[in-house]
Amino acid sequence: MAAHQRQRGRARVTPQDPGVYIPPAQMYQELRSLSDGLTRVETKLDGIGQGLTDLGKDVADHETRLRTLERGRWPLPTVAALSGAVGAGTGLFALLTR
Repeated sequence: MAAHQRQRGRARVTPQDPGVYIPPAQMYQELRSLSDGLTRVETKLDGIGQGLTDLGKDVADHETRLRTLERGRWPLPTVAALSGAVGAGTGLFALLTR
């Protein structure tokens, strides 16, 4: 917007926006405050990242343990089924040989 405007043949001066004055000491204090806040956020993010790394290791360890347990359990149903089949076969043999 122009500093001068024409109104009915006369020049009229519009007031300029004086702006806001922020003293250097206040600017420095605000900058330090922002820097400190950013440092705290970075520290927290580093802690979260380390926690996620540890969590990944725990998940891998649990996965290994579960796979070991599953490998050890598969023969039980097979043994039970074979025992049942042998028992049924023995019973059927005993019934037919009478």
